[in-house]
Amino acid sequence: MEIAGFSLGSEPAACLKEMAVSRARKHHGLSSSRPAGLFGFTLIELMIVVAVVALLAAVALPSYRAQVRKSKRTDAKMSLLDLASREERYSTTNNSYTIAYANLGFASDFPVAVPSATTFNYALAVTAAGTSTFTITATPNGDQVNDTCGTYQLTEQGVQSNTGATTDSATCWR
Repeated sequence: MEIAGFSLGSEPAACLKEMAVSRARKHHGLSSSRPAGLFGFTLIELMIVVAVVALLAAVALPSYRAQVRKSKRTDAKMSLLDLASREERYSTTNNSYTIAYANLGFASDFPVAVPSATTFNYALAVTAAGTSTFTITATPNGDQVNDTCGTYQLTEQGVQSNTGATTDSATCWR
């Protein structure tokens, strides 16, 4: 027996389901090129989604990496300020600055690694010390080498500068 072009055969419920799916597809403007009951994505639709995701990743990933590098700069600046305060403490009791790591409370020789979680992003060192002056530096390591601020420097007078930087010091020290 046949109803509206659909054969009832031995499964009338299956025929009615097929008719309902066919009507729903026509009502929603879907072509009937796919067999009834099969829904999914075409290869073109999938490729469009992949292209959009790739475009978003290409824009977002460099921006994300730049922000991560910027956040790691804080560790270097804080470590430089800590080392400067240690130098000042040493100077108040000894009337001169020192380059000796043990005199400043460090267990190992310079350069001292500045950690950020589990990675060492900067190497901290006293590059010059005398009776009335000192210069301390934080040199980037690992991925921080790609940072636009380069090496941070701080003197006994609080002069903050950067070497090897493509960004000005005022921006880097903010």
